[in-house]
Amino acid sequence: QVMLVESGGGTVQPGGSLRLSCVASGRSDTITSMAWFRQAPGKEREYVSVIGRGGGRITNMSMKGRFTISRDHNKNIVWLQMIGLDPEFTALYYCSAGTRRGTTVTPADYTYWGQGPQVTFSS
Repeated sequence: QVMLVESGGGTVQPGGSLRLSCVASGRSDTITSMAWFRQAPGKEREYVSVIGRGGGRITNMSMKGRFTISRDHNKNIVWLQMIGLDPEFTALYYCSAGTRRGTTVTPADYTYWGQGPQVTFSS
């Protein structure tokens, strides 16, 4: 069993930045890929960025240049740095961890999920 605890969500002004963090505990040695997904109101969950055990990354093209994923294997932490945000990025942002070989962007391939910190905007 793996537990994921996220932090760093909140309210940001348009054009602002946030960094989300996710710490894995428990059987974190079984984790291969870690990822961030988001779910906006009334929409399906979509991937933001994925990072494999070897450091290979896949970032959603619609978010490339604004979102950067990074990972510390030793500390079992993954971050999502977000810059130049605007209200279209309002969503719940979920950290996830998978144990399958290879890097995947499909939510069903991820076994463990965090609680999903909210990112919202103030005018």
